[in-house]
Amino acid sequence: MAENIHGLSQAEAEKRLKKYGLNEVPEPKYNFWKEFASKLWNLSAWILEGALILEFALGKRVQALFVLGMLLFAAWNGASKKKQSRKVLDSISHKLTPTVAVERDGKWIKISSKQLVVGDLISLQRGDVVSADVKILEGQMSFDESSITGESKAVKKKINETAYAGTTVMEGHGLALVTATGKNSRSGKTINLINNSAAPGHLQQLLTKIIYYLCLLDGVLTAIIVIAYFIKGGTVIGFINDKLAFLAMMFIASIPVAMPSTFALSNSFEATRLSKEGVLTADLTGIQDAANLNLLLLDKTGTITENKTAVTSWKNFSDLDDSQLLELTAAATDQRNQSIIDAALDEFILSKGLKVEEAEDFTPFTSNTGYSMAEINGHNIKLGSFKQLSLIDQNAENIIKDVDFEAGRSVALLIDDKLAGVFILKDKVRHDSKQALQELKKRGIRTIMLTGDNQRTAAAIAKEVDLAGNVISIHDFNEETDVEHLAGIADVLPEDKLKMVKFFQKKGYIIGMTGDGVNDSPALKQAEVGIAVSNAADVAKRSSKIVLLDDGLTSIVKILDAGHRVYQRMTTWSLTKLARTAELTMIMTFGYLFFNYIPLALNAMVIYTVMNNMVTMMIGTDRTHITYKPENWDMGRLAKIAFSLAAGWTVLGIAFVSYLTMHGWSHGTISTMVYVYLVLSAMLIVLITRTKKYFWRDYPSKLVGIVQICDLLLTFILALFGLAMTKISIQNLLITIVVALIVAVVIDLFYKPIMENK
Repeated sequence: MAENIHGLSQAEAEKRLKKYGLNEVPEPKYNFWKEFASKLWNLSAWILEGALILEFALGKRVQALFVLGMLLFAAWNGASKKKQSRKVLDSISHKLTPTVAVERDGKWIKISSKQLVVGDLISLQRGDVVSADVKILEGQMSFDESSITGESKAVKKKINETAYAGTTVMEGHGLALVTATGKNSRSGKTINLINNSAAPGHLQQLLTKIIYYLCLLDGVLTAIIVIAYFIKGGTVIGFINDKLAFLAMMFIASIPVAMPSTFALSNSFEATRLSKEGVLTADLTGIQDAANLNLLLLDKTGTITENKTAVTSWKNFSDLDDSQLLELTAAATDQRNQSIIDAALDEFILSKGLKVEEAEDFTPFTSNTGYSMAEINGHNIKLGSFKQLSLIDQNAENIIKDVDFEAGRSVALLIDDKLAGVFILKDKVRHDSKQALQELKKRGIRTIMLTGDNQRTAAAIAKEVDLAGNVISIHDFNEETDVEHLAGIADVLPEDKLKMVKFFQKKGYIIGMTGDGVNDSPALKQAEVGIAVSNAADVAKRSSKIVLLDDGLTSIVKILDAGHRVYQRMTTWSLTKLARTAELTMIMTFGYLFFNYIPLALNAMVIYTVMNNMVTMMIGTDRTHITYKPENWDMGRLAKIAFSLAAGWTVLGIAFVSYLTMHGWSHGTISTMVYVYLVLSAMLIVLITRTKKYFWRDYPSKLVGIVQICDLLLTFILALFGLAMTKISIQNLLITIVVALIVAVVIDLFYKPIMENK
């Protein structure tokens, strides 16, 4: 039937495309106000909303308005950054549009799925995502229709039945006629490989831990203030009127309002940068997890070697002459969806001046069978794995004595179920592989090469690119395998990869995995950083967090760099948030214990909290340094460092307050000077924690610097003009600035050695 089925001419396709438009439906527009409302219903928002009600109940209307402002700002900022992230991901998604094998003007070509029109004849094979509603014309296929029905069980389709846009071919192959595109298809939208999942996994974990540490600290200090208040003879009414509003604000200051926005900003920033460097991000968690990656499982073909294979030698075991044998071989190569093996064989055959004839009946290669099959001129041709085909021709083992299977990848040919020939193909190592692997090693990442080649061929490739260690067969791989000295695993089938990913994860590794095939999809999804290479099947790209546009390993180094930049920014944010909040609450607590009053006005505390969130939000764009070792989110260690920083600022801050109190400064003046001291310390803590150098020897990004300068100018204006706080003189302002700078220098002299080992 295949010879009677033909596609459109290019001219007719262009005419229909112009008339009916692209095969896509615009994504629903981002609803800012809906997202804004959702930001008012989460843990951080609940704490702010509780504080808002409390402030109103206590009659603190001005402070309540500040809290309301924080709540609305957090919601607005979160919705804005979500919009920005959505815009970045949407722009990347256009580059992830699947390609489709379509017949135009009698020739099979690959085009973007957006260019499909009604009447196009397309070829479908296992792993393809159907990009329009189609009618099956030839072949038997099973489809995963869970995207439209919710049922995970594969559905078999017969000839003349309809397959819908958005479904995936799970088994079989065939031809289909496009019947509906874009908004007219059943799914009503273009297939999009981007994963617009919401909050990254580490974000929620980190957010929860930070809130836990800060609430724990606030709880202890609050208990101390409450106990001290009543020991000093305070009354319940007095506590409610004088202290409850302050304690509420202490908890408000603990809320990481800007954290989700900072994560989104940093991840989006890196996703945009990577997209310009040939790396597309399908899931933002892939970027941040890259910083933790310590084991990379690499497919040999298309990654370590060029995505091109050539025939280096071949043997004819049949009674046919070489030309006849090669022409029959060509009939068993896939002309619709060529693999690199098909392309290499066709190129070799054409170089001999022979023609590639179309088979009367053709069955593509699948990993289940291990071979492709064709019927031509009365012959049955099978082309594929010698191991699989030798099970059909029991005599095959006896006639291959002169074939050096160790010289490269072998492809066997059966004619009428008799071994007729063996081709040896070899991949060429990419020019950048050796250098890139050395770079990965320098970054502390263990690399293991995976290949379907035999052990000898795999070992030769490993040696060529300086992969140190043993290369073993998958058959020798077990629980006792010495992973520390493993360079590669040979004889790997696609279905082995998921087992290996789980095996190494059980050993405690954070796994990066490259893949391209349908059977690679489960392993790509299981790995923390699944990376689909440039020629990967649609379903493999859908299962990955990262998609490469270029072949080779250099792009993977770029992913690692992006992950480390995100990690460094989030580390700075975490240290800054923990240290600032701990400093604020401890100065308030010890100030009350030692001097019998809280040395910061309530209005000033609210303003301080709002202004700090403005700066820390910009950390997502900061300049960073690349570290050369896998990272991990050790919140316990970060908390110790942050509280040590806070302790230094608190001790010297309390000493400053003590000096001012003993030398006659009024409580109002001290309160404003403490406010200025806290703002300066917050800015300086950002500068200290963002670099391993002394803070005065490095500088932040332009955006961070501008926001810091604006915060300081506003702080100085409020203090000098007495807006929402007691007015202070320029002399008192200069004293506070000098004290804060001296404290920062002293602290950094102790902090720098810690950062060098961070």
